Amino acid sequence: MSNYALRVPESLLAYVRQVAEEEHVSMNQFFVTAIAEKVSALKTEVYFRERQARGDIAALDDWLAASPDKPPLKGDEVG
Repeated sequence: MSNYALRVPESLLAYVRQVAEEEHVSMNQFFVTAIAEKVSALKTEVYFRERQARGDIAALDDWLAASPDKPPLKGDEVG
C-alpha cells in the first residue's frame, strides 16, 4: 500500500467529513472508494467504446432476419 498527499479544498473536505461520518466509514476509505468508482467508470466507458468499434450492423441485421417470427414469451412483451 502506498501513501499519497492529497490537497482538498476546505469546502469539499467538510462535505467529505460529513458524508463519511454518515456512511460510518473513514475518510481514507471514502477517498479510496471514490477513486475506485471513478477508475471503474472510465474503464467501463473504454470497454463499451471498444465493443462499439467492433460492432457490425450488417451482421446484426442478418441475425435479426434469421430469428424466428414468433410472439414474445410471457413476461418479455414490450409496453
